[in-house]
Amino acid sequence: MRIGIVCPYSWDVPGGVQFHVRDLAEHLIRLGHTVSVLAPADDDTPLPPYAVCAGRAVPVPYNGSVARLNFGFLSAARVRRWVHEGDFDVLHVHEPATPSLALLTCWAARGPIVATFHTSNPRSRAMIAAYPMLQPALEKISARIAVSEYARRTLVEHLGGDAVVIPNGVDVGFFARAEPKPEWQGDTIGFVGRIDEPRKGLPVLMRALPAILTERPRTRLLVAGRGDAEEAVAGLPREMRDRVEFLGMVSDEDKARLLRSVDLYVAPNTGGESFGIILVEALSAGAPVLASDLDAFAQVLDGGAAGELFPNEDADALAAAAVRLLGAPGRLAELRARGSAHVRRFDWSTVGADILAVYETVTAGAGAVAPDDRTGLLGRLGFARD
Repeated sequence: MRIGIVCPYSWDVPGGVQFHVRDLAEHLIRLGHTVSVLAPADDDTPLPPYAVCAGRAVPVPYNGSVARLNFGFLSAARVRRWVHEGDFDVLHVHEPATPSLALLTCWAARGPIVATFHTSNPRSRAMIAAYPMLQPALEKISARIAVSEYARRTLVEHLGGDAVVIPNGVDVGFFARAEPKPEWQGDTIGFVGRIDEPRKGLPVLMRALPAILTERPRTRLLVAGRGDAEEAVAGLPREMRDRVEFLGMVSDEDKARLLRSVDLYVAPNTGGESFGIILVEALSAGAPVLASDLDAFAQVLDGGAAGELFPNEDADALAAAAVRLLGAPGRLAELRARGSAHVRRFDWSTVGADILAVYETVTAGAGAVAPDDRTGLLGRLGFARD
């Protein structure tokens, strides 16, 4: 099968959607399919052989974060060329409800389209306001996937229709096989995420840290992610700041080694999460997980059976749970065992098969779909019939 996948966010800025697209493409290629990924990227960004650069992205505030997207006349021309030259059996676009390459691809496509919706945002006025512009593109989508029940709910409430829920995938074996790093072992808590993005929750963890260190002074916090380290520890007592080690951006291999090494992984995210891929990666590596009780996190952790939950943004509750868990080796071992068993449902062997089944369904019944005559915005972007 010839498969075109569209990543809306810049390839050179790590994120859950980018990782999902990358891993899906590589899984499909290993199965013998021909795959091309279209994504924004800077000119000097090294790309894998299956990826095509659609030009540089610009930062846009989106869903409590800043997304780097690519949209406009030049992007439209590149999309049309990629779609025409690819001659794909199916196009798989991600986040078509944003002003991105995915939306442009929906307008340009002539064949079956599968769309994956990642966003969980129950109060998106922007999405509601944009619906008239989105509707012509969304009507061309043959099948919809949501990465969680909460992403599905956002889609239903704002855009109508429905979607099948297929979670993000993870190469469970990659994380499970990683070798622990001795210097990251022993009374360690792990955090992976952007330091400069408050919704990732590092400020909540920093507020909890003094209480944790008071009870367990040998504890270290290992932080992997980009951002200002000095600003992150500014609220900590000076005598405690050396208990935080900032690793900066880490490779996939080192992220796996970090998750294999820590005694406890903490996910203090405060909102805007539709899934929680880092939780799945931590479980795959055998790390006991303590996470805020966001709906999406609770779903990934099987309601608290595969990892423990604490009330969102409650630093005192986080500290109490962390102190209790770090002092209970038996409970940590139980969480490792439960998490390792639970996470198998997120492996690419299962998730990839479910996505392929969707592809096969839409291609089996699809005929060529000619683009409609369009005026206004669609015409100006070059999607009117030639």
